Amino acid sequence: MEIEIATIGGYEEVGRQMTAVRAGEDVVIFDMGLNLSQVLIHDNVETERMHSLDLIDMGAIPDDRIMSDLEGDVQAIVPTHGHLDHIGAISKLAHRYNAPVVATPFTIELVKQQIEGEQKFGVENDLIKMDAGETMSIGDSGNVELEFVNVTHSIIDAINPVLHTPEGAIVYGLDKRMDHTPVIGDPIDMKRFREIGREGNGVLCYIEDCTNANKKGRTPSENVAREHLRDVLYSMEDYDGGIVATTFSSHISRVTSLVEFAKDIGRQPVLLGRSMEKYSGTAERLDFVDFPDDLGMFGHRKSVDRTFKRIMNEGKENFLPVVTGHQGEPRAMLTRMARGETPYELDDGDKVVFSARVIPEPTNEGQRYQAEKLLGMQGARIYDDIHVSGHLNQEGHYEMLDALQPQNIIPAHQDLKGFSGYVNLCESEGYQMGRDVHVTRNGNLIQLVD
Repeated sequence: MEIEIATIGGYEEVGRQMTAVRAGEDVVIFDMGLNLSQVLIHDNVETERMHSLDLIDMGAIPDDRIMSDLEGDVQAIVPTHGHLDHIGAISKLAHRYNAPVVATPFTIELVKQQIEGEQKFGVENDLIKMDAGETMSIGDSGNVELEFVNVTHSIIDAINPVLHTPEGAIVYGLDKRMDHTPVIGDPIDMKRFREIGREGNGVLCYIEDCTNANKKGRTPSENVAREHLRDVLYSMEDYDGGIVATTFSSHISRVTSLVEFAKDIGRQPVLLGRSMEKYSGTAERLDFVDFPDDLGMFGHRKSVDRTFKRIMNEGKENFLPVVTGHQGEPRAMLTRMARGETPYELDDGDKVVFSARVIPEPTNEGQRYQAEKLLGMQGARIYDDIHVSGHLNQEGHYEMLDALQPQNIIPAHQDLKGFSGYVNLCESEGYQMGRDVHVTRNGNLIQLVD
């Protein structure tokens, strides 16, 4: 059986992930993502109103024209989790393919919301829910099977999909942390990865996220960030001024910890911002979390400003707003607060807790720098980097290679500079670039079996 891989997006940057695997006549697409930084550099861009060709020209979504060179039929579109760099282009590209979107329940719900907000294209692909640990047959041959393996990341309900073929397994390994004590959900299923590495013809190819491949050691558990956050907030228990926190809206585990610790120090938590309401509201509806009955979630700007007025009237010392804006995004709540555009007034000594790191990309770094400067000008005290990464450090990569023992490796989720650390790591394990480590770019085809 011929095995061919199209590296469509995410092989020159962090963002707009998209990879296609052809096994004989059957094709499976993994991820269809957005490169948000390419959108943010333009003022007031509304992607839901834009044509896919314009977004491709901006470098915001994958250029999927290489798909015409794959001789087969797309049988499934499989996003690994609900971050926009993995699902943000589904509403723009999925309608081109007569194939269902197959994902975990939380991811499917987020995809559904993306599609409902789309104003340019009608997306009518079936949406199929599949849990970690389950499998489904791909195509009519009966020789290809899709499996979801549970992984831990900075969003709930994440998986690594595995395509089982007669030639061996293709493991799409993007975006995970080796967390054995997660705050929400099950630990990473290393037992299953080890089994896959030793079944049948083993692992033909492993496609891996290289985000932290230059960082030594292992990525800490989310429990480490939780305890750091607990320590920081408990230290503020006697402070009688304003405390504001921000984190990734999609990081439900972190939001849950913020809500709990706010209660512990005698403050009423409230979630503010469209994406904060979207992700937390979805997680609660699907019973991934059980928030307090009195927890307020407000996304619409007028509702947010009314809440800010209430906080100012009843006393800032009684509340802990959890807001959007951890990257300094221009239209996010925290940035508006920093510019003095909300009813919430920052005073000297007020605390702003960033339970997030800056995504290492120039647009984000510049926006975050500006937001922190504006907050500082209003007298706010910044608490920074209360966070752990959602990606593997070097020791996690060594463990995955040992578990899977892949015959071929394709580095992803970085640019060429970002690939270097992972290539060195692979070569220290006996692999060789150009032989079994395939460094590639967007728009290329790699023939593994012909």
